[in-house]
Amino acid sequence: MYEKLVSYAAKQLELDASQITRDSTFESLGIDSLDIVEMVMDLETELGVELELEDQKITTFGEMADFIESKLN
Repeated sequence: MYEKLVSYAAKQLELDASQITRDSTFESLGIDSLDIVEMVMDLETELGVELELEDQKITTFGEMADFIESKLN
């Protein structure tokens, strides 16, 4: 899942994939809340799962990947 997130960010948000690590925060990469919402909506459609982030404190790519994986299991 982590690789899928990095690939998405590199393609859709025009980021350099080599600069993204599991510990990279969305803020440090210039990803704003609208970008996160769009990413989550795209992933929900692609994966066929509902991702409710409202109660979650997710700030890094690693945390997002772990959260999504927990919803898939």
